[in-house]
Amino acid sequence: MAEKIKSFADLDAWKESHRLVIIIYRITKNFPREEIFGLTNQMRRAAISISSNIAEGFSRETNKDKCRFYVIAKGSAIELQNQLLAARDIGYLDIRNFDSAAAKSIKVHMLINGLIRKVK
Repeated sequence: MAEKIKSFADLDAWKESHRLVIIIYRITKNFPREEIFGLTNQMRRAAISISSNIAEGFSRETNKDKCRFYVIAKGSAIELQNQLLAARDIGYLDIRNFDSAAAKSIKVHMLINGLIRKVK
């Protein structure tokens, strides 16, 4: 029997996006100091935006409103995927860290798509 969803923290999409935040904070910690207000900040903001919008969407009363926040979360996931590619190609991320973060971001994206389908 499936567990009852009582909080945004019970959502698989939120759990995985939270794990993604931790990954992004860990890998960007090693970026060059001059990137603190550039790519480091952008990637961290995009990652935290994903889980924050899932949480906010969960709290909304109507399915239309929920869906709006889940779509914003999905956009942030795509933004982060773009930033991961840039960080890899610039040489800030080794292939192991890139692969780990990219795979997690793809999983989060798919889970968000599931949330959107469920509320539509």
